[in-house]
Amino acid sequence: MAATQWAKGDTERALKAWDEYQKSHDVSDQIGQAVGIDPESGRIWFGESALEIVDQLEAEGLQKPLYFLRVGRDYYQRKGGHR
Repeated sequence: MAATQWAKGDTERALKAWDEYQKSHDVSDQIGQAVGIDPESGRIWFGESALEIVDQLEAEGLQKPLYFLRVGRDYYQRKGGHR
C-alpha cells in the first residue's frame, strides 16, 4: 500500500485534532512523549519516538502520513544545539 501525500491544510487539521484531543484528555503524564496525529481521521498515537509510532501503525496494517509533535511542545525536534 502506497502512502498518500501531505495535502494542503493537513497541518492545520492535525493541529486542530490535537487541540480537541487535549480538551477532553489529560496528557500531563505524557509530557515529552512523541505524538502522531492523523489529519484525516484525527486519531492520535503516542510513543517514545516517531519511529515507534510508525511501528505501531505498521503493526495495525496502516500506512499514512502523520503530523508529529512532542507532548507539551509545539514541535517534534529542534534542529541545531546550544553552544
